[in-house]
Amino acid sequence: MNTTHALPRVDVLGVHVSAISRPAAVAEIDRWIEAGERHYVCVTGVHGVMESQRDPSLLAIHNGSGLTTPDGMPLVWCSKLAGVDGVTRVYGPDLMLDVLAAGLAHGRRHYFYGGAEGVPELLAQRLGERFPGLSVVGTYSPPFRPLTDAESAGIVERINASGADVVWVGLSTPKQERWMAAHRPLLNAAALVGVGAAFDFHAGRVRQAPAVLQRSGLEWAFRVAVEPRRLWRRYLRNNPAFVARIVRHRPRVIQPVS
Repeated sequence: MNTTHALPRVDVLGVHVSAISRPAAVAEIDRWIEAGERHYVCVTGVHGVMESQRDPSLLAIHNGSGLTTPDGMPLVWCSKLAGVDGVTRVYGPDLMLDVLAAGLAHGRRHYFYGGAEGVPELLAQRLGERFPGLSVVGTYSPPFRPLTDAESAGIVERINASGADVVWVGLSTPKQERWMAAHRPLLNAAALVGVGAAFDFHAGRVRQAPAVLQRSGLEWAFRVAVEPRRLWRRYLRNNPAFVARIVRHRPRVIQPVS
């Protein structure tokens, strides 16, 4: 794997979060494609940070990324608390749209990996309508079980044969981060980007929070209201614990991980 050029990061409870804006993240991913570099992107909020407190291997995955973007407003606020200006929320669904749009003029090729059966195909259709000329070179919905060695080798072969520049990974955290880290050495695509619920959002299966709630850091409340059974434990467990730990461990600027 190539080493990304120097980008500052902020230590948020041990997770090295890229001090970056959305336009800068788009430009960095495009740079990887042009330079022939290969990296993965963790789009990380409070959930990812707190899961990393409980799992050292997940922490290492976040810190070995090409980018670990501040997906939620609390991580943007942590960057400001560390004294870094110009950091904005790099929200997975929005980053996805920006990268797709920016790549149209260059013929960037995209592969959609993840989602329930039929979702990546629906996603490709919806995004193709939104971005005429979009090059989607493959889709795959993995089964809800570990893949066999033969299945895993087969999907690697399919993705590499597609010539994809960017592989969008629509699994949940931490599953998508583990998949990207494990498959990064095997795949030729410049960027593997874990965007979680973006598949369901852009396929029209799940509603997104209004922009005002996203900006205010209250998206979590909207998501719990929409999907209470799946999400209430996550937010009840993680959010108060995150605040308590940040009070004790102030975020700080660090040098990039090489």
